[in-house]
Amino acid sequence: MKITWIGHSAVKLEGSKTVFIDPFITGNPVATIGLDKITKADVVVVTHDHGDHLGDGFAICKKTGATLVAIYEIAEAAAQQGAKAEGMNVGGSVNVGGVTVSLVPAFHTGGLGGTAVGAVVEMDGKKVYHAGDTGLTMEMQLIGEMYTPDIAFLPIDGRFNMGPRLAAKAVELLKVPKTIPIHYDTFPLVHSSPEEFKKLVGNKSQVMILKPGETVEI
Repeated sequence: MKITWIGHSAVKLEGSKTVFIDPFITGNPVATIGLDKITKADVVVVTHDHGDHLGDGFAICKKTGATLVAIYEIAEAAAQQGAKAEGMNVGGSVNVGGVTVSLVPAFHTGGLGGTAVGAVVEMDGKKVYHAGDTGLTMEMQLIGEMYTPDIAFLPIDGRFNMGPRLAAKAVELLKVPKTIPIHYDTFPLVHSSPEEFKKLVGNKSQVMILKPGETVEI
């Protein structure tokens, strides 16, 4: 699986299918692609409806025919705008064309549905945990135990989410082999240090600090 960090919390997964997670592209000052460059997508996963996560989710689905997967109320809103959508809730899983999406707890607010969630996306035998926006929670221990992700995307901004110290504890709870920090240095209010996060994690996980647009393979 090829994974690209588009910037902020936006991630693209490429394997047998193309999956976007939290595709905040339009208006994202660090995004490495524009909406006009997205011509292929099979699944779009949205963790909550804050603008820097929902982003272009509905537009990508309508443009490409992708299916939006999100908490029930967000999926309903997408369907009302003419997008294909699969609504679900925390603890559930859906399979869309060979891509399994499971929604897991996150500690953060949301508009539609009232809460944010995290997501575990499984494709081609690999599992990606995207925490969305969240504070540190003991639920991460169960996420690691029950879903055994191969890689985790964790926010580290320290204002709207965990800072480096708490995010490092999240890695310890998850017991995940690879980690990529996200949700920092997009705007002045979300400044943080991925280097500090990597130092605090130590040998508990392989921390990969990416620049927007860079890719990794798992």
